[in-house]
Amino acid sequence: MTVSVADLSGELRLLRRGRGIAAPQLRERAGPALQTTFRISEGDDNAEVRRKITEGLLTLARTLPKDLHLAVLAALAIHEEAGHPFYQDRVRWLAHTLDRDDRTARRRIDEGMDQLAVLALGGVRSPEPEQPGRLWHTEELRVMVALDQPTPETFEFRRIVADTDHTSELDLALTLGAHGRDGRSSGSDLRVDVFYGGVLTARAMESSERIGLGLRLPKQLSRGDRHEFALRFRAPFRYSHFVCVPRHPVDLFILHLRFASPAPVRVSRLERVFQDDARDTEVLGTQLTPDASGEVQAEFRHLTPGFAYGIRWSATSSTGAQTH
Repeated sequence: MTVSVADLSGELRLLRRGRGIAAPQLRERAGPALQTTFRISEGDDNAEVRRKITEGLLTLARTLPKDLHLAVLAALAIHEEAGHPFYQDRVRWLAHTLDRDDRTARRRIDEGMDQLAVLALGGVRSPEPEQPGRLWHTEELRVMVALDQPTPETFEFRRIVADTDHTSELDLALTLGAHGRDGRSSGSDLRVDVFYGGVLTARAMESSERIGLGLRLPKQLSRGDRHEFALRFRAPFRYSHFVCVPRHPVDLFILHLRFASPAPVRVSRLERVFQDDARDTEVLGTQLTPDASGEVQAEFRHLTPGFAYGIRWSATSSTGAQTH
């Protein structure tokens, strides 16, 4: 059986109900994704199924950030101090332990289970079914952000793959934090230069903060063709983060930030968080330390459309943006 991240994450969410890993009918509750991932055979009884799943999850969870490690073990009733018979009681225990509210605790659990599923499958997505409505996806995205300039500058180098024939234009977008008097961003605040790989054909406000861009390619692409282009963005941002919230799947995203001196005290790596949570300081990330040049780098693989990936930092002056 081919197991996808979505399959395994979904079964982990079902497993956390009731008594979690201590469920008396665990053999029946372990779905095909769990059975395949943790090598559960038809002859395994409840005790053996519990041992295989528990040992496998404990091994995987060791690589998670501390808050997510605690969250998944508590949700599944593996943590010895969170052996409550009801899931809601385990959520409350986690919220109290993290000094957060129940909503934040549930979000940590969901994020941790998604990451467990990725780790369990070796960090590689299962092949996706063909998506007729998708024209292209990003194979590699490299973004360099210079925050030590009078106006922050962002350089984007992207390689895309056509998912259908006759691909001739790409839909792109950049989200700026609102900073005007009416709480809206202005398209005139953003300067965009194409270094190579196409010509800008459209520029319009898609929302109060998001600017849509169209890039006409030098030639029409056939399915499977690759194309590279480079852009430069210059604009004042409001929020202290830079994240990628992809519209289309992204295989590899590398983000490099250069801070003005002195560098921020706290810099966090954010992976697969909700878009609005990117600026929520209660949403924890892995801590990063700027080097002697005031620079940090983060790498992300197999980005899920609609979720945010990037870096957040603490600063007295607010700067931030999102690419798509």
